[in-house]
Amino acid sequence: MEDLKKSEPWRVFRIQSELVEGFENLSDIGPAVAIFGSSRMKPGSFYYEQAVELGKILSDAGFAVITGGGPGIMEGANKGAKNNKGKSVGLNIEIPAEQHPNKYQDVSLSFRYFFVRKLMFVKYSSAFIIFPGGFGTMDEMFEALTLSQTKKIGVFPIILFGREYWGGLVEWFKTTLIKNATIAPEDIGLISLVDDVHEVCDILKEFKRVYNPGMPECNNK
Repeated sequence: MEDLKKSEPWRVFRIQSELVEGFENLSDIGPAVAIFGSSRMKPGSFYYEQAVELGKILSDAGFAVITGGGPGIMEGANKGAKNNKGKSVGLNIEIPAEQHPNKYQDVSLSFRYFFVRKLMFVKYSSAFIIFPGGFGTMDEMFEALTLSQTKKIGVFPIILFGREYWGGLVEWFKTTLIKNATIAPEDIGLISLVDDVHEVCDILKEFKRVYNPGMPECNNK
């Protein structure tokens, strides 16, 4: 077994190195939007192709597009963003079921620790767009919701892409969490549900108008 007395202090230095590498490589990417979603969505599927389109629109507007760097929705968003105005960024995670970085990245980083990777997403993103996905995708979503609810971060668009996919979860929030007073009714306002890229742009435009006039203009025409 691992001798924790000897290994734990050195782990601090590994964590520190990941933080430094992230800060050094991401500090100049400019305004950014994070896109999350399942690694299992295939090219040609509806959500994959929507991710490609959204990545292109955001990058054309001047946003960097940040994903988890893997296949599926992540690949689609990076593919759309590649070779446009904004950078295409992938923050890969080292896991036992190895996730290979997709080839559509201008900046590609690899993290051993989930919490360091999450910090990079939150620190450098102006919005989270959550496509259909599994536990990992929901982990990122709930992280953002918790930080927004507790006001650890400022106003921060959290956009769930796919009403059919996410609608049941949001309805459960209303019928169970609010009913039992484990969240406040206004907490639902932290979430936006959309079905296409034009709705995403409309939300980002309103956010720009009200909260952040210096961010790029999302052009969905």
